[in-house]
Amino acid sequence: MHGLFGAKSGWGKSWYLQAWMETNAPRYDYFVCLDYADEYRGLVKSGLAAHYIIGPKEAAAWGVDEYEQALRQNPRLILARHELTPEVWREQVVAPVITAARRLAQSSGSSSALTVIDEAHWAAPQDAKLPDIIKGMATTGRGEGSSSLWATQRLTEIDETIIGNVMFQILGGYTASGDLNKVGDAVEYPQEFHNPNAMNLPSAVPESLKVDGDSIPLRKFTEGEGDDKQTIGSEWIQSDDEGEITRIDTRNVQMEATHYGDEGMKLIAPGTED
Repeated sequence: MHGLFGAKSGWGKSWYLQAWMETNAPRYDYFVCLDYADEYRGLVKSGLAAHYIIGPKEAAAWGVDEYEQALRQNPRLILARHELTPEVWREQVVAPVITAARRLAQSSGSSSALTVIDEAHWAAPQDAKLPDIIKGMATTGRGEGSSSLWATQRLTEIDETIIGNVMFQILGGYTASGDLNKVGDAVEYPQEFHNPNAMNLPSAVPESLKVDGDSIPLRKFTEGEGDDKQTIGSEWIQSDDEGEITRIDTRNVQMEATHYGDEGMKLIAPGTED
C-alpha cells in the first residue's frame, strides 16, 4: 500500500509522520526512512531503528548491494542526509535504497518492506526526470510486498505519478492556492476544509468532515503565549480509494519516541518586544 502525507510547514507533519512510523515499522520485515532533514532520531533513541548518516563519501561509495546489506543487518533503518544536494540525494541514495527495499520484499513470498520518503518533493520533483525505480515504487511496488509513505510540505512540487498512484492521502492544513488546488486534484471532498482560514464551508458534506455537526476547516492547536507558545496538536483528513474519509485530531495520538523536529525561531515585529 502507498500513501501520501502532506501539510504546510508548521502543521506538525513530521511529528505525525513519526507516529505513523512508530506504529507501522514493527509490522514489516524491513523498514527504511529516507530522512531528508534528520528529524527522526527519536525513533533511533527509542530503540526502534538504527541510524546511518549518508554524506558525500557514503553516497559515492554505496549502491544497491550496500544498502541491501545494511538493511539485512539492521532491518529498521533511518538514513539521514548530510551535505548532499537534492540531485545527489535523489539519484545516489533514494533510488538505490528503494531498489534495495523492493529487492528484499521480493526475496521470499512472505517478505514485506516499508519505505518512507520524507520531503518527497526533493526525491520525486515535478520538474525533473525521475529514475524509473522511484516511479516504480509508486506504480508497481504494492504487488511485490513493498509499501511506501511519501511525505511533503509542497504538493505543487511533487511528481504527478506519485500523487496519482497512492491508495490513500493524509492531508493537513494548506494556505497557498497552488497547494490547495493540488489537494482538490487528490481528494473527493471540498478542498476548502484544508484551508484553516476558510469561511462558509459547504454543509452538504460527509458527517466525518464535520466537528459536532458543523462544517469548519482543519485546525492547529497551541498552548502558552509568546515565545512559550507550542503546537500541541493539529487536524488532518485521511481518505482512500474506497471513499472512506476520517477527520483526525492528533491531540488524541500517543507516541513513545521523542520527536526532535524544530519549530524554528519566531519572528518579532519591530517595536513590539526587545
